[in-house]
Amino acid sequence: MELTHVDAAGSARMVDVSGKDVTVREAVASARLLTTPEVIDLLRRDGLPKGDALATGRIAGIAAAKRTPDLIPLCHPVAIHGVTVDLDLDVDSVLITSTVRTADRTGVEMEAMTSVAVAGLALYDMIKAVDRSAVLADIRLERKSGGRRGDYVRPVGA
Repeated sequence: MELTHVDAAGSARMVDVSGKDVTVREAVASARLLTTPEVIDLLRRDGLPKGDALATGRIAGIAAAKRTPDLIPLCHPVAIHGVTVDLDLDVDSVLITSTVRTADRTGVEMEAMTSVAVAGLALYDMIKAVDRSAVLADIRLERKSGGRRGDYVRPVGA
């Protein structure tokens, strides 16, 4: 298996994507913030001391997708054409899902994963006054489409 981000001498490099075709690409990632039923109730009622945690998480996730190359050294700056961040409340957790779209020469998997990670961190920051034991877990790529390697869908149970 050839490592695309390593040159012949073993040094890290940014892959040259200038010869690739521009195609429509999409990636969906998810994460879960594990907390308490009491915190979920506060989220539903917008009752946290710091304010609207869900709005803050969504905005943080969108901003993070756009700033991914500033955070992940070998990521290309990609023209982000759309980002959605969905926060679904369960009994004792928040499912965070980010969908990122572009028409570019490289994919947006890292942008989607960065988006859910930062949205989760922003949510943690908003709830830590009432639950310092909350855990951000299961950051993962769910699916992606477009590009030379084609589509990917996470296998059930993986």
